[in-house]
Amino acid sequence: MSQTIQPHAQALIPLLVFLALFLGVGVYFQFTGVEMAFYQLASPVAIMPAIILAILLSKQELNERIQTFVEGVGDSNIITMCMIYLLAGAFSTVAAATGGVDAMVSLGLSIIPASFILPGIFLIAGVVSTAMGTSMGTLAALAPVALGLSQAAGISPALMAGVLVSGAMFGDNLSFISDTTIAATRTQGCSMKDKFRTNLRIAVPAALLTIGLLSFYNTSATAIAIPEANQWLALPYFAIIVLAVTGLNVFVVLTLGIVLAALFGMVAVDYAWVAFSQDIYIGFTSMQEIFLLSLLIGGLSALIRQQGGLAFLANQVERITRRLSKRKERAAALGIAGLTAVTNLAVANNTVTILISGEVSKRLAAEGGVAPRQSASYLDIFACVVQGILPYGAQALMIGASFGISPLAVSMNTFYCFILGAVAVASMFLLGPIQTNEQEQVSPT
Repeated sequence: MSQTIQPHAQALIPLLVFLALFLGVGVYFQFTGVEMAFYQLASPVAIMPAIILAILLSKQELNERIQTFVEGVGDSNIITMCMIYLLAGAFSTVAAATGGVDAMVSLGLSIIPASFILPGIFLIAGVVSTAMGTSMGTLAALAPVALGLSQAAGISPALMAGVLVSGAMFGDNLSFISDTTIAATRTQGCSMKDKFRTNLRIAVPAALLTIGLLSFYNTSATAIAIPEANQWLALPYFAIIVLAVTGLNVFVVLTLGIVLAALFGMVAVDYAWVAFSQDIYIGFTSMQEIFLLSLLIGGLSALIRQQGGLAFLANQVERITRRLSKRKERAAALGIAGLTAVTNLAVANNTVTILISGEVSKRLAAEGGVAPRQSASYLDIFACVVQGILPYGAQALMIGASFGISPLAVSMNTFYCFILGAVAVASMFLLGPIQTNEQEQVSPT
């Protein structure tokens, strides 16, 4: 007979230690002028003191404490998520190595009218990020092109940088192979297809409003230089989007994507089998940090849960949000949004935010009658909103360095992120969250 877990605030101390260490080191390096300050301390290392403290605080026998941690690490949701990370990393690396990224950029630029530069860059970044599953990879691929366009057309570099980050966050939020999507759907227990469709209700109106806003900016009719690339190599990206939307198992989708990218590369650019095997492993290693962090957060969460920390946090969030709305589903939605936003402000990483906030958000959603696909959508949306507007986030730091401007100037021009947050909150009050009494398909992948 299972024992009821009593809420205890003390159990959250290890989590606070992790956040303080991760954030404190980042702030220190930021003030000392170190580039990418918040990424100097690897998150799997930063979480180790928190795990040790959680084990020391536990009132279980030592062997039971270790067992609780190991069971959290080996949770089926955590392992499944990690396997998806590996396949997503392999696909991204193989597709990039065969020229898929260049093909996506070339294809997008070939259809942009010169007078539509800003909305066009937003759309290209959105498509590329959706296909690649990474905002950082998208920014690395498009930054030189966007900077050249801003110089040629006389567009403010800060404005162009903000538009580029906006598009990258739009795609990162929606992509089937984004680590944020993987983390959000796994922690909430819904299929990627359902989360994607739910996300569209909020992301598309926000994107249309952003495009409308950007259309008012006067840009010259400067001709756009299109980089040479075999645009057929972009097909594997579109293939995985189509396959994922049909509801095919994500493991099958990503495996087919890897094979298709390799086959297209072998036909078009003489991609060798040896290079294929090496790139798969490189893709695996590119996910090393988030892979390890997911395992360790799973173990830490199990210890915090066993000690009553997550129950305490959920109770406090519920208490605050009930004051904001008497409707339980709206209060739950506001709680998920607020918890996610505050956590992201602390850790400056949207995927880490989702991993930390996921379990409490799932409980809030269940008690408020919010459908898992809706809670997954809110998790991903508000993590991406805050990540996109953080001047100390990786996206703003990277583009600020590439464009030679302040990261704050970049974050102030990420209009889509501000609009997305406003549309998401407005939808909670005007439409209301999707509730669990609606037909919902729940899939392990």
